[in-house]
Amino acid sequence: MIAPMKILLPIFAFLVLALAATHAQDRKPNVLLIIADDCTYRDLELYGGQAKTPHLIDLASEGMTFERCFQAAPMCSPTRHCLYTGLYPVKSGAYPNHTFAHDWVKSIAGYLQEAGYTTDLSGKRHIKPDSVFPFTYSGKNNPDPAVFADVLAASEAQDRPFLFIAASNEPHSPWNKGDPSVYPPDSLELPPVLVDTPDTREGFSKYLAEVTYFDSQVGELVDLLDASPLAANTIVIVLSEQGNSFPFAKWTCYDAGLQSACVVRWPGKVKAGTRSEAMIEYVDVVPTILDAAGLERPEVLDGRSFLPVLTGANTTHKTHVFGLQTTRGINNGSEHFGIRSVRGERYRYVRNFTPEMTFENAATADPTFQSWKALAASGDENARRLVRDYQHRPPEELFDTVADPWNRTNLIADPALAPVRDELRAALDAWMEQQGDEGQATEMKALERMPRAGKLEKGGKKKGKGKGKA
Repeated sequence: MIAPMKILLPIFAFLVLALAATHAQDRKPNVLLIIADDCTYRDLELYGGQAKTPHLIDLASEGMTFERCFQAAPMCSPTRHCLYTGLYPVKSGAYPNHTFAHDWVKSIAGYLQEAGYTTDLSGKRHIKPDSVFPFTYSGKNNPDPAVFADVLAASEAQDRPFLFIAASNEPHSPWNKGDPSVYPPDSLELPPVLVDTPDTREGFSKYLAEVTYFDSQVGELVDLLDASPLAANTIVIVLSEQGNSFPFAKWTCYDAGLQSACVVRWPGKVKAGTRSEAMIEYVDVVPTILDAAGLERPEVLDGRSFLPVLTGANTTHKTHVFGLQTTRGINNGSEHFGIRSVRGERYRYVRNFTPEMTFENAATADPTFQSWKALAASGDENARRLVRDYQHRPPEELFDTVADPWNRTNLIADPALAPVRDELRAALDAWMEQQGDEGQATEMKALERMPRAGKLEKGGKKKGKGKGKA
């Protein structure tokens, strides 16, 4: 007779494994979200740029790369508010820079904490108030890998899912990290929107070095994750944020200011080594995470889940993406220069509320831009054109983003494109109405959403000229 224990042990082992597998399938996914700071997506090697990004390339080989990811504002603070709340900037109240959300707003931290998640944000913050963003905070300007290692250990020990946002401060200026010798200034190919001066080349070299430094941060965090048993059930998202701080990127509603890198890895869910042409926005990230966690999408959210794109069920997501820029109150900014924009499948429409104003910001006060102006004054036609185009805008602009990816040829007067112009105008008007955006009137209220700028104004200093980090 076979001993009962010899029969029961294999059955018991099978049941244990089956239960463990079922538990692994039922457990909500962890999320590691890594975001850069002032990084033009086109500068990444992954998108054909000159900045070497080996870790990001490795990650992309294991997941999906989005070719058309966009954000709603080309500035740090409204970008982060939008990303973490799933709300467009005017609706949330966080539409200028150095801003804060309305008290009624809820962020991904609140949604996931209610579902049993730990929610950490390590590195750059630039969000307010804490009641809306109840993260556990760590790191001053950059994410702390040691904290992430502790989060991984605690998540495994407690069998509790985590959201860890690693908010880098790179490659935000000053560009003082990385190795610029890898990018000799004289050998660089400058984007067509940059004037070729020694200041430009030196700055671009340092900027590319810092992009590569950010890539090393990605590598360090992903390596920590991959060394843990939690990697198989963790969604990794890497975003490049708005464009760099050279002219025609950050602070603008051109593609270079609003388009972002986006790479997503989720083993067993997202097919490795794929690229998607689906149009997605930062405002869609919160509902996508909630969807992946099996949580309902709150009706108040503006974004929509692109989980079906990640899993391969869909190849498209949105037909229009939107953006806005509020210059009022920013560092070295114009008294006011509000911009709104919408992009369809091919064309981008831009509306400038006060074209009679000179467009000014931190970039125009920088020595590099001053070197452009000096070259323009000496008679250089390309420098003169770029300086003029950057600081003096018409009421409306229309660009073919395929033929003109840097958005430099304004087609607004082309009669053949009148139907495109009218359709985009109407789409932008409808979005603004839905958001409660009153255009110039909303722009003039920007300081009410900027405690720092409001204090400067009351103190007698010129509005928009406050100093501080962007």
